[in-house]
Amino acid sequence: MTGIRVVVVGATGNVGIGVVRELTAANEVESVVGVARRPPDWSAAKLNWAEADFTTDDLAGLFRGADVVVHLGWLFQPTRRPAVTWANNVTGGRRVFDAVAEAGVPALVYASSVGAYSPGPKDEQVSESWPTDGWPGAAYPSEKAYLERVLDTFELSHPDIRVVRMRPGFIFQTGAASQQRRLFGGPFLPNRLARPGIVPVVPKLPGLVFQVLHTDDAAAAYRAAVLKDVRGAFNIAADPIVDADVLADCLRAKVVNVPARPVRAALAAAWRLHLVPASPGLFDTVLRVPVMDTYRARTELGWTPRYTAKDAIRAFLLGLRHGSGLPTPPLASSVEGGRWHELSTGVGERP
Repeated sequence: MTGIRVVVVGATGNVGIGVVRELTAANEVESVVGVARRPPDWSAAKLNWAEADFTTDDLAGLFRGADVVVHLGWLFQPTRRPAVTWANNVTGGRRVFDAVAEAGVPALVYASSVGAYSPGPKDEQVSESWPTDGWPGAAYPSEKAYLERVLDTFELSHPDIRVVRMRPGFIFQTGAASQQRRLFGGPFLPNRLARPGIVPVVPKLPGLVFQVLHTDDAAAAYRAAVLKDVRGAFNIAADPIVDADVLADCLRAKVVNVPARPVRAALAAAWRLHLVPASPGLFDTVLRVPVMDTYRARTELGWTPRYTAKDAIRAFLLGLRHGSGLPTPPLASSVEGGRWHELSTGVGERP
């Protein structure tokens, strides 16, 4: 299959920039339209930028003539104003899906997440059939789970549209480290803490077991989902499964057994004092997400990650140490006003 025309919504974020690079490098792809609120100066062959807000602007016109729409757009902040993220992520997501149908696009690839899954086991791996009810204690898993239900209805109403749901673990790369520090760590997190040997211990908490992958590997999986005639959900993550021992190895630290309750209480206190932008509900989510089986992605997508989970974590730590970024507005190494701007805007109060 050649001459494929793809529209990528949310093309300037951590995953979006990787997906655009993968697609523009694919011989089968004729053109890529990157949809973003703030298009960057960066470009590539076969790529055209479209300035649009998927929560308000006309999308069917942008999608008409496309063979595949990839929806990656997501707002993590402000975590203190869940009505704002709901309007962007859920209402905006529904607008994207409806526009795909209105424009007659044959295929939709949507960025779901491990966070959409109901709490599950850490000592065995679950397939894509595991329930997707999320964790109700945080906006992110609740919104991801809700859109899974929206897509259930969408697929029943539009059986002619090929729908793919990508469910990755946590995604890291060097160039997204500054943005992720702003989103989750906040202005008080020193970059130097990412240097191996600085953090003396890593707490071994019950449930602190999760999966990650490198952005480049996530992007390769999305490319396969665009190009192959597949449907349904795909778990994507790299080995090894991350626990306190893996984190300690990356940080050259010791592991200390710690109960989850005091750590959660400290995070909740920091949240109430506006010291961190990430809610304690996100911490609860990490402790509850299941470990995913990636067999389907490896066999049906033909996907094998090039980087290990440790590689992905070390890439993030390297980027955090150096304040790294990429040439798009969301991934910029710094924002105007720097950390003072982050503090003055409420640490989690604004997008």
